[in-house]
Parts: sequence; structure tokens; C-alpha cells
Amino acid sequence: MFKKVLIANRGEIAVRIIRACQERGIKTVAVYSDPDRTALHVRYADEAYHIGPAPARDSYLRGDKLIDVARRAGADAIHPGYGFLAENAQFAADCRDAGIVFIGPSPEAIEAMGDKVTARETVAKAGVPLVPGTPRDLPDDELIRAAEQLGYPVLVKASAGGGGKGMRLVHRPDDLISALGAARREALAAFGNDSVYLEKAIEGARHVEIQILADARGNVIHLGERECSIQRRHQKLVEEAPSVAVDEELRQKMGAIAVAAARAVDYVSAGTIEFLLDKEGNFYFLEMNTRLQVEHPVTELVTGVDIVKEMISIADGRRLRIKQDDVRMKGWAIECRITAEDPENNFMPSGGKVVALREPTGPGIRVESGVYEGMEVSLFYDPMIAKLIAYGESRAEAILRMRRALSEYRIAGIKTSIPFHRTLMDSPRFQWGQFDTKFLDDYTPLPSGDHAHYQRLAAVVAAMLMHERGLRAINISHGATQDAGASAWRRAALLAGLRVLP
Repeated sequence: MFKKVLIANRGEIAVRIIRACQERGIKTVAVYSDPDRTALHVRYADEAYHIGPAPARDSYLRGDKLIDVARRAGADAIHPGYGFLAENAQFAADCRDAGIVFIGPSPEAIEAMGDKVTARETVAKAGVPLVPGTPRDLPDDELIRAAEQLGYPVLVKASAGGGGKGMRLVHRPDDLISALGAARREALAAFGNDSVYLEKAIEGARHVEIQILADARGNVIHLGERECSIQRRHQKLVEEAPSVAVDEELRQKMGAIAVAAARAVDYVSAGTIEFLLDKEGNFYFLEMNTRLQVEHPVTELVTGVDIVKEMISIADGRRLRIKQDDVRMKGWAIECRITAEDPENNFMPSGGKVVALREPTGPGIRVESGVYEGMEVSLFYDPMIAKLIAYGESRAEAILRMRRALSEYRIAGIKTSIPFHRTLMDSPRFQWGQFDTKFLDDYTPLPSGDHAHYQRLAAVVAAMLMHERGLRAINISHGATQDAGASAWRRAALLAGLRVLP
């Protein structure tokens, strides 16, 4: 096993990786920029090295500095976390050339799946279903004709990168030219590449992803699905495992396709295959993330598999310790991304000093944080400062535990997304699982005067959900069907004053 690992990242994910290494008896090396000199990950690591000023391009994105530090510290390997250089094929290649193990996939796999059009072409050969779309590098006049053939609405998407940058939803032909120009400009600024393509927009779809693990011995497994449809501007805010929209048969189909996609590029390490799932249960390849995902804890909680430790073992040349038949999803887990943003002011970033902090605890609660009381939160980096995860035997219990944990969470001195998450957990539509990727487009926080009223109604729904199994058991014992149980729910909801969706 590696003796020392450098974590080429910061914040909560750096702390998460440091903890995994400590549990394996591996020494850790942290890196930090000027504003991160006293950051939590610096305090947790065995060693820490300064790598430059605040801008990421001068510090965390300087692969040469990171490799130099790894050499000086005597690190055997580098774990990139997510973001920054995690999906940079050149950095992975530079690590290999320097004789340092990159804890992640090969440069070739990153390159093959990093470009969305190349990824589509690659997985299509393996029989993976695709959203209808266009090839890369078509001129605008051909894209306009292609849009007519695909049918509106269409998505303009950057060929490189992700995170919603270089993406535009177009409903009318008159808006396509301006959308193409805006997407190209944004893609060029973000990724240095203005290539775009079109995809048919699948309305009312869910964003469902499959976690895979693959070793260098040819063993590839999946760990089931995650539901990632609660998004704002294509950025995920809440994730859960499993998905209310996926049954065991669909899970096995999607899992088999995800494994085939990974095999198509000889993938080794942890990775994620993202799909769009329509209302009819059809699913389509969206992209592959060749790295650890922010939402990996929900999968860890429902499967009992430590994904970060598995990544480290795989990178060390070890065989996967689990087989597909060993994977069982038990219970339900929900994750809220806690960001330093003001949800009452269009999610504007909020920096400053954390003057008070109280993190929730108790049964089924997990907090992965990158802040502490007295710490200065910088505006230079991603606003996510922590992840709050709740686990329960059922989705209802996970929601109730998340609501309780959010009510306990206190961060003073900066604005955070906690109030938004509290309101979301009270939403009957969220509690009933009636949402898709456009849910937040028309969802707004409740007026303060109505909040207590809706909290009471939400508690009724939560109680009904908790008694779902018992209610169905009673109905079945009297010769009724499960549909009868569902009807009883609806009657109870109507009596509580809730509007019941069809």
C-alpha cells in the first residue's frame, strides 16, 4: 500500500480523502494557496506545502507545482479529488511520467470521455443508448438545419467541459443563433474550446447516474443509481440513493449499460455514467465523469462500500474486493450541498468569517465539512463548504432526519444554502418524489407567513410516508391491492388540505 499520498485539492473533499488515507495508515500531504493557509484540510494532513497565490490558475491548477511538491514530500501517489485537475488528462499523464501514481483513470480514458462528442461516439459502439444529437464542429448553418430535424426544444452544449457552462436551452428557432454565439463564447472562456453540438431536449426527464468501480484486472461493477434531478442552472443541489423512479429491473438494465460504457474505454478506478431518464422509463447516455463525484457518500451509505478507499486500492494495483453479486442497496440516503451562498439573493456568493458553527449529529447523520469556527471563507473558489447526508431505513425516514439535521445546523457570519434546503425538505412535491430536472425552475421558497402552515402540512405527508408499509400491509391483509393503499394516502392528503398531483 502507498506510504504517502498528496491530495491535490482543498476544502471538504481534501478532508474526506485525508480521513480515508488515515484509516489505511497512509501519511498525507496537503497543498494550500495564500487564503487557505489555515484551512481545515491543512490542519488535518501530516504535512502541508504552499503552492501559490489565491487564483486557482496560479495554485491548485498548476500541475507542475503539485508534482514538484509530491517529489519533495516523497509522495507515492496523488489523489485529485473532484474539480481542478481531477479530469485533466495531461496532468494524469504528467504524474505517470514523473513516476507518481495518479489515483484515478488513465490519461487515455480521461481524454476519451472528457470530450462529450467523443464520449457519445465511443459508448454508442458499445450499444449505449444516446440522446439524439449532432456531430461535433458543424457550422452554424448546419446546426440550424439539424435543429429543425431534431425538433425543438434543443440543447446547445459545449463539446468540452461540464458544469452547465456552454449550455443553452432553446425553445424557438429565432433564439438559436444567439444561443449558439453565447454558448461558444462561454465555452471558449471556460475550456479554451468553442466547439458545440446539439442534443434533443428531453422534457420532464430525471438525471440519474450509475456509480461504477473498475480494477486493472478487468473487473467492472456498478453500485446502483443516484437521483440528481434537483438542480439549479445545471448544478446539483440535492442527491439521493436510490431513485424513486428506478425499480430493480431498470436498475440492472442501467447498471449493465454503465458497465459496458466503462469497458468501452478500458476504464480503471471509480467513475460515474450519467443518464437522462424520461417519463416512460427510457434512459439515454448523458456523459461520463471520470472522477469521484460530490454525491458519492449517498452510495457509500446504502451499499456499505467506501468508494475513496476502493479508488486507493485500485490505484495500488489491487483487485476489487467485492463482486457484482455482493452489491446490495439497503435503506435510503439524501445529501444536501451546503454552500456559502445567499438563497434569498439569487444565490450570490457569501464570503467572510465563520463566527459560530454547530454541526448536526445523531443517528443517521454524516457531515463532511471544510470549515471551522473562526475560519475565513474565501470567494476565490467553489462556494460548497460542506455536505450534509442523512440515512434512514426508508426515504421518509431519511427526509425526516435531514429536516431535523438542517434545523440543528448553525453557521453564523456568512450566508448559506441551509434555509433553502429546509424549505425544500418541506415541499410536498419533493417528499412525494414528484420532480424532474426542471423542478427548481418554477419552485420558489415559501413566503415567511405561510412557512409554518406548510410545515404542518408537510409533517402530515411525512407521517403518511412513514406509515406507508403498515398501511399497505393492512390493506393487503383485507384482500385489497397496493393501489388501494395509495388511494388511502391521497384521501388523507386531501383531508390535510394538500393539492394532490395526478
